[in-house]
Amino acid sequence: MDLQAIADDIVRDLSSRLGEGKVADYIPELAKVDPKQLGIAITTVDGKTYRAGDAETAFSVQSISKVFMLTLALGKVGETIWRRVGREPSGSAFNSIVQLEHEHGIPRNPFINAGAIVVTDIVLAGHRPREAIGEFLRFMHFVANDESLYIDEPVARSEQRTGYRNFALANFMRGFDNLEHPVDHVLGVYFHQCALAMNCVQLSHAGLFLANRGTNPLTGFFRCLAAAGATDQRDHADLRPL
Repeated sequence: MDLQAIADDIVRDLSSRLGEGKVADYIPELAKVDPKQLGIAITTVDGKTYRAGDAETAFSVQSISKVFMLTLALGKVGETIWRRVGREPSGSAFNSIVQLEHEHGIPRNPFINAGAIVVTDIVLAGHRPREAIGEFLRFMHFVANDESLYIDEPVARSEQRTGYRNFALANFMRGFDNLEHPVDHVLGVYFHQCALAMNCVQLSHAGLFLANRGTNPLTGFFRCLAAAGATDQRDHADLRPL
C-alpha cells in the first residue's frame, strides 16, 4: 500500500472543496482559523511518516488533548480513576450537563467535557495550576519527541473568557464533591491543555505509543503509560532503550 500516494490523492481530490466547511466559532480565537487548510500525516508503527497538504501547520488540538491528559491521570492514580468518571457512551452532546444530575456528578466518560475536567482535576493534585500545565507540556514533548510544542496563549485566554458551559459543568460537579480543587484552577489547566498547538506530523508521532502497545518506535523508549507521570525518560527506570 502506497500511503504517500493515498495521502496526496486525498488532498488533491478535496482541494476544490476547501473553504466549504465552517470553522469552530464557539471560541472566538478559533473563528480566525483559515478554513482552507487541510493537512494529513500518517506515521506507521515502524516509524515511517507520510505527509500531504498543510501537515506542518500548527493548530489548536482542543479535545484531542483529552487522550493525553487521561494517560497522565492513569499514570498517577491507575484504575481508581474510574471511581470518578465512567467508561460508557454518553448519548448526549460533548458539553451537556443533563446526565450529571441523574448520575450524581459522575461523568459518563473521560472524553466528554465533564469527564475531561475531572481528569484534569486528578492531574492537578499536588500541583499549582502552572505546574500542572508544565507537566502536561513536558509529557507532550516526550511522547511527540519534539520540544517545539507550545500552548497557544491567545486561544487559552479566549476559552477562559467564553467557557461558560465548562464553568457550569465544573461548578455542578464541585457541588457533588467530584472536583477536589477550585473550579478556576481546574479550568485554567483544562483551557490551556486544549490550547496545545501541534501540527499533523507531531500529532501522528505523539500517538505512536498508543498504537504500538506503549512503545514509541521513533525513540526506542517504552511503557509510556506506566511512566506517564515522569515526563522525562531519565526519571523512570521503566523507560529503557529497546
